[in-house]
Formats: sequence, structure tokens, C-alpha cells
Amino acid sequence: MRTGGTDEAITMTMRKVNVAILVLLAVAFLIIVQRNLLNLSDFLHKEHPDAGMILPFESELSPDLGLELVRKGEEIPVLITAAEERLGSVIAAMNSIYQNSKANIVFTIVTLNDTVDHLKVWLSKTKLNNVNYKIVIFKPELLNGKIAKDPQTLEASKPLTFARFYLSAYIPEAEKAIYLDDDVIVQGDIQDLFETPIKPGHAAAFSEDCDSASAKGIVRGAGTQNNYIGFLDFKKEAIKKLGMRANTCSFNPGVIIANLTEWKNQNITQQLEHWMELNTKEDLYSKTLAESITTPPLLIVFYKRHSSIDPMWHVRHLGTTGAGNRYSPQFVKAAKLLHWNGHYKPWGRTSSFSDVWDKWFLPDPTGKFVPVRRHTD
Repeated sequence: MRTGGTDEAITMTMRKVNVAILVLLAVAFLIIVQRNLLNLSDFLHKEHPDAGMILPFESELSPDLGLELVRKGEEIPVLITAAEERLGSVIAAMNSIYQNSKANIVFTIVTLNDTVDHLKVWLSKTKLNNVNYKIVIFKPELLNGKIAKDPQTLEASKPLTFARFYLSAYIPEAEKAIYLDDDVIVQGDIQDLFETPIKPGHAAAFSEDCDSASAKGIVRGAGTQNNYIGFLDFKKEAIKKLGMRANTCSFNPGVIIANLTEWKNQNITQQLEHWMELNTKEDLYSKTLAESITTPPLLIVFYKRHSSIDPMWHVRHLGTTGAGNRYSPQFVKAAKLLHWNGHYKPWGRTSSFSDVWDKWFLPDPTGKFVPVRRHTD
């Protein structure tokens, strides 16, 4: 009887062990399946980012679960402006940034009061509904006395172009931040751009206009805007006193990596405002080549006092006549960030590589913003 009882106890113990093993295997299998589904989701989003849809299995999984798993680490503050007439460009830019990175990205969207509701609807009704963002209202009165009352340029009539001057005010809690123009598409991991080294004592990093990637995009029809003389009037006494060389390579402020601690310590915003105000009195900017009134103050304040961004992280001039065509499809595919600076935007009638931009555009749920194409059915 004792032997029989012992055998029965051993049998029961083994059954419990087997059950426990089966449970563990089942749990392990479910974890593997869930991870594979999440990885497949990421892959499909990257391959078909323009779909703007929730994949069938995503509706069964908690979307927050995937985000909690991959959106950890230090915050990466990204500031971008949102003008009503260009709102689709902001959405495409944000979508490309978000889908190509697993970093903990926090967007600061600077806009005007009349755009807020439209922007919120667009974000909430698409796959950007889980994006971490805050909206800041730009106050145009900040520019009173700093730009001409009768603006001669397109930039002057668009106050949001000056939002980059106030980076430290809009993102006061961060030590470092990224500013991006809205007409960009990011194809690399924004974490890599954020980790761009900034030299001690420098408040920002920019892309040099004489780097090999951007220089290829310059064409005669666009004007020689790759040096300081293209933006500033070196005949003016205030410019002469600075001792700057006219042939110094300029930089493009459409992408800025800012050390906000240095920005505050050096009073960069106040310096930029000083040169804006002085220009209204002495007309310091070049009239022959550049139309920009945003770039010249930055060129002055950061003259030989800025770090450099990898050229592949700011491939420019895709919106300039003929310039974008000088890039090969292979080069554009390899670029980490594409910038359609110039008159021709990828949501307009004609632009180089607009198909690349289209892949990241998410249709407007309200139907207000529709990309214009020359050939439509």
C-alpha cells in the first residue's frame, strides 16, 4: 500500500509539473507572437506610411502597450510651426519623424489661434493620435517694431517664420532641442540628429551651404545664396563694423540643433531681435539675391559661432527650379532629411520627388487641405 501511495504521489507531482511547463510555454508563445506582431506593424508602417490606417491586428492589441515599450528614454523636443495654409506639410513632417523613430519624441507645435482646432482634429483622426505634443500660440505682437510695416517679402507676412528665434521660450524646460521647417521629410531616426555634437560655447548647429550635398542643388536661376554676401549688404556701416568676410559660407536655418542652456546664457533671442530692429532703420539685408529676412539675423549672431550638422541630415533645394533634379533617386533615398526649400513645394503643382513626400502625407479628415497635382483624374 505504501508503494502504491508513493507512485500515486509521484504521478500527481509530475502532472502538476507538466501543467506548469505547458502554461509557461503558452505564455512564452504568446509573448513571441505579440512581439512579432508589433515588429510587423512597425515594418508595414514604414513600407506603407501613407495609408493612414490601423492595421487589423493593431485593433486587437493595446496601442498604448506598444508605445510604452518603445517610447522610453530621454525626451527629444522637436519644434515645428503650423500655418493654416501649409498644415498638410506639418502633418507629413511629423508623421515621417514619428514613424521612423522609436525615440521619446515630444513635439512643440507653434501656430496661430485660427489653426488650433483644425490641427487637433487632424492629429486625433489619424494614426498620429498617440503623438506626444503641445500647442503653443505665437503672438504676432512680438514682431512689432522688428519687421517692416509694409513687408516687401513673403516671409515678412508670415510671422511663424520667426518662431525659431524664440526656441528657449517655447521649450523652457529642455537643455537641447531640434527646430525643423515644415517642408521637410525625415527618413532617418531623429535620435541620431538630436545627438549631433555641439561644441562648447556654441548655442546651435546648422548645415553649411557649401557642403557637398547642398552645393549640388544650387543652380544659377536660384541665385548665389551660399555665402554671406547673398544675404547681407556689406556696404552698410553696421555690417562693415562686424568684420565678417562676405565670402563666408552661409548656413540654412531650416534645421537647427540648439543648446538651449547656451541660448539663454548668450541671450540669443535678444541678439536676434536687436538685428531685426536695426534692419528696420538701416536696411541691412541684401536686395539683389536673397529674399529672406529670417536668415540674416541668424547669420550675424552665429557668425563662426556654430557647430555643423551632417550634410545627409539636411539635403536641401528640392523646392528650387531644377535643383532637385540634380539629385539621383538613390541619393534621395539615402538622405536622412529632405528639405523642399524654395518656391516649389511637394504638395503643390510641380516639385522634385513629390512622391517621397506623398508617402508620409495623411489626408485631412476635414477635407480642407488637398495637395495640388498637375495631372489629376
